[in-house]
This record gives sequence, structure tokens and C-alpha cells, in this order.
Amino acid sequence: MSNSQPEPFKAIPVIDLVNISSTDPVVRRGLVEEIKHACMEVGFFYVKNHGIPEEIMGATLAQMVRFFDLPLDQKMEIENKKSPNLMGYSPILSGNNDPNGEGDLQEGFEFKFEAFENAVKPQDDEGILAGANPWPKELPEFRQAAHRALELGRKLFPLFALALDLPEEFFVDKMHLSTQTKHSAALMRLLHYPPQFGEIDNRVIGIGAHTDWECFTILWQQPGIQALQVLNSSKEWIDAPSIEGTLVINLGDELARWTSNSAYADDVFTSTIHRAINRSGVRRYSIPLFFGTDYDVRLEPIPSCVSTDRPPRYEVITAGEYIKGRLQATYGH
Repeated sequence: MSNSQPEPFKAIPVIDLVNISSTDPVVRRGLVEEIKHACMEVGFFYVKNHGIPEEIMGATLAQMVRFFDLPLDQKMEIENKKSPNLMGYSPILSGNNDPNGEGDLQEGFEFKFEAFENAVKPQDDEGILAGANPWPKELPEFRQAAHRALELGRKLFPLFALALDLPEEFFVDKMHLSTQTKHSAALMRLLHYPPQFGEIDNRVIGIGAHTDWECFTILWQQPGIQALQVLNSSKEWIDAPSIEGTLVINLGDELARWTSNSAYADDVFTSTIHRAINRSGVRRYSIPLFFGTDYDVRLEPIPSCVSTDRPPRYEVITAGEYIKGRLQATYGH
């Protein structure tokens, strides 16, 4: 892997996934190179022809609006601080992603992946984030509407592996990609950002400057509303607007830690700082799916990214320890 420093990006690239299932080695390599370039120089990219129909996203949005319109006392019945696994509802200003901030101006509902045929597993089988999701009883169809991006994530992992000069199957035994995976590797968060008026105080915005924690995020943004911004290496905030028919993919800390070494100022695959500020004058909704590793997997550097001259940069911990620690810090547990 090259350790050359890329130029500051000025826009987020768009990658066409129309050939994501192609077995033609030339076509597949071309797609891998596009993804590798975006991962090393930006850490963010849009994808089009991703295979998730807009009507599915519309149905999920309708469920979100219904949930966030519920009275606060009903939502607080499933507050994440009441759940041992930190899943559930988070009220406005309860989270603080930026350590220098004073709270995030959004409310959310977070849950981990559950196989529908085995929705409530024994606690001793789920590791560090054991326990069932606290689903809102007012919306029994809520969970069915929200499990739609997992297949896309499964198709992306082999491409990330190839981009790192690894075998396509490298991530299979580490992610929620096979029946052997014991613990959930995906978290989804449904988010509502009320409009923000007046002068911008960066200590209280929709979500403060932060990196995501897992391997990568698949993000749906409500059409027509600009809020997401991405920080480049020149410390400039670059807009990442919603683009019709696309999803946003951004790398997270787990993949960055796996691709790190002490000889490089940044990780080989970049977990890029970003934030959201809703100045649109209307409510905004977004759906990030955080795709990570099985919680028991140790976040050790990938062999192609380290050597004797480039030793590891981070201490080795399990993915579950890392995610639980970030959840506790963000929500004040």
C-alpha cells in the first residue's frame, strides 16, 4: 500500500455499482480501483445502481415519521439508557459525538441486526452487547421496514478486500456474512433532525464533527435537503448533498484501525470526520446502517498494511469493546 499523501478532495466521488456482481475480472478490477481510490483519498463515496428501490426507502421514511411524531413519554419508554445493550431511543441533545460539543440536535432510534427467524437470542449468546432490541410497540411493522441495506453491505466487503490486496473472502469469517458469525455485525440508526435557526454555534448542531465507528456506513439521505458535510485534509467542510438515486458510503474506525501503521500520518483507508447541520427550515430524516465486524473479532492490522518498518499504530482490542466504549462515551453511560 502506498503511503503518499493525497491532495485535499473538493467533492465526493460517485461510483456506479451496475456491475457489482460481474464475474468479468477486468470489469471487477475496474470497480475495485474506483473504490480503492475513494477509500484512500476521501473516505466517502456515493453509489448509484445500488439495488435498493426508492419505494422501500419511502416506506421506511413513513415509519420513521410516525415514530418520531409519537409523544415524548412514549418514546422514552424505550430510551437507550434503559437498555443493557445501549439500543433504543435517544432524545434530542442526549448524544454528543463531538467531545468539544454540547449535544447533538437530533433524536434517533438505534437497533442491531436480528435474524427474523430468531429475533430474540439468549443473552449469553450475544457477547458484549447482549440483549434484544427494545422495539416500539406502537409500530409493530417498524423493524421489517428497516432491514434493507444488509445485502448491499455483503456485496461491498469483497471489493474492499480486493482493494486491500487481500483474498475476496477475507472478511467472511469476521463479519455477519455467514452462519458461523455469532454476534451482530450491523447497527442501524434512524435519525430525525429538527430545523436549526439563528447563528450556527458549532457546539450544538445536528450531529457534531465525528468519525463513524464500524467498518463502513451505508447512508440514505432524505432528498432535497443539504446537511451532511465532510472535512478534507485542508480542514475545509465539503458539502455532501443528497443525490437522487444514490446512497453514501463512508469508511469507519474499525476499517481504519485495520489498515493503520505508524509510518503514515493517516490510515491507509480513511475514516473521515463529518458532521450534519440542518439549516433547511424543515425536518430532516436520514438512515445510516453501520456495518461492522463480529464483536469478538480483534481489530488487528491487516498484513498488507504493516511491516517491520511500518508497525501497528493502535492498541489491539475487540470490535465489541471498541463499539461499546464509543456508545458509552457518546450517550454518557
